[in-house]
Amino acid sequence: MTRQPPGTRAQYHDFRIMPTRWMDNDEYGHMNNATYLSLVDTAVSLWQMDQGLTIRGADALHFLVVESGCRYHAEVGFPDEIHAGIRIAHLGRSSMRFEVGLFRNTDDQASTEAFFTQVYTQHGSPAPIPDHARKVFQTILV
Repeated sequence: MTRQPPGTRAQYHDFRIMPTRWMDNDEYGHMNNATYLSLVDTAVSLWQMDQGLTIRGADALHFLVVESGCRYHAEVGFPDEIHAGIRIAHLGRSSMRFEVGLFRNTDDQASTEAFFTQVYTQHGSPAPIPDHARKVFQTILV
């Protein structure tokens, strides 16, 4: 199987910087697998809030994750600083695919590349993404 090479910082848009913590490491001295997806989720949530999208409370937009995945290229662990680059690879009527590259310290190649697909819902069913949110998502669409 041919492995896709790691992406570079230039292929991602908005970045969030997050420190690793001592507790993020596993027995082997690198970051736990579950921590990677937690960083990805946190980076996207922070980006959404910074763009003025309400993700909590009564007025929140309800996006459900329906698929996620992660490809590991290089080890990361405490005390690395993670730079999470965010982009949207697909923007449909009711869904979008976020892709996040996690870059270790000043590395130009991603240590990890992850994705998740979210579906906008109203009353438990898929619904068209509101225009104001769609405009925000288009700013990082590739």
